[in-house]
Amino acid sequence: MGSELIIMPIIIGSIFGVFYLYFSTRNKERLALIEKGADASIFMKGKGHTAPIWKVLILNLALLLMGIGVGTFIATMIDHYSSLDTDSIYPATIFTMAGVGLFIGFNMTKNLDKE
Repeated sequence: MGSELIIMPIIIGSIFGVFYLYFSTRNKERLALIEKGADASIFMKGKGHTAPIWKVLILNLALLLMGIGVGTFIATMIDHYSSLDTDSIYPATIFTMAGVGLFIGFNMTKNLDKE
């Protein structure tokens, strides 16, 4: 019973710690650069036109879901036409095709940034 009460504060504390370290370190680095007289333009992310985040998210989500669908279809075909173990075919094929979909989405996102 006691372990359930300890797990949630540890998870929340870990998430808080990661964000705190990220933002405090970033702030210290920026203050050090400002003290040295660095130009403020180095803090701006992106050097040109980038694709809107909603386009990237929709593209990657669509390709992920299509990869899962294709993976399920291929796993069903393998299950019906072979004597392989059903318990291992479905997860392996679904995860492989989902990974292929995300890889294609990554490459298409790079092309969106070039435009």
